[in-house]
Amino acid sequence: MSKLERATRDWLEDIGFAVDDESLWREALTHGSTGEVRDYQRLEFLGDRVLGLTIAHRLYETGRNDEGRMAQRLNALVSKQTCADRAREIGVSDHVIMGKQAREDGAQNSDNVLGDIMEALLGASFLENGFAPTEQLIRDLWDDALKGKTGKSKHPKSALQEWAAGNQRRPPEYEVTDVQGPDHARRFTVKVSVYKVGEVEATASGKRDAETEAAKLFMEKFG
Repeated sequence: MSKLERATRDWLEDIGFAVDDESLWREALTHGSTGEVRDYQRLEFLGDRVLGLTIAHRLYETGRNDEGRMAQRLNALVSKQTCADRAREIGVSDHVIMGKQAREDGAQNSDNVLGDIMEALLGASFLENGFAPTEQLIRDLWDDALKGKTGKSKHPKSALQEWAAGNQRRPPEYEVTDVQGPDHARRFTVKVSVYKVGEVEATASGKRDAETEAAKLFMEKFG
């Protein structure tokens, strides 16, 4: 696999990644649309686990919340959206390696791609530098999210479920009503309805994200 462009290597090192094996880092930034043998998927799998352990450890250290509340925050802090937000903050989209059509479709700016590559970079860091330096880097990159409200409020789907039960209504029902876009940049439209109350639709880059947004909009309209 080819080496990194000099600007990309400088960018990685400015963030705090220690780069030795350039082919590994190029793999972490390579989207499947290139047709190359090695893309970011395997590193994403590894980075997801490194991220989860780091955030779980941090949550355990910094509070006295019960397991349920810690799990709620963990799920929010390692979500595709939060990973994509971190990726945008450090400028990942400028360095994604992908096919011409995928780039023209805007895939380098999608939550799914950015979130996946953020995790792949963490996987590469773990392989290249070990757990301790990668853990510290995650703590630095996720510092604002950890100190902020991410995951502290009740998840919209849970809130809607409890609202329906508390008002003697049937459980909310979710239905995918539309899917558009190429495989790497899908947009899902989901309808959530509560019998004899109403329904709301929302669109997002993932089915779960669309369900979450629909639940949020439902509560804003009917809750």
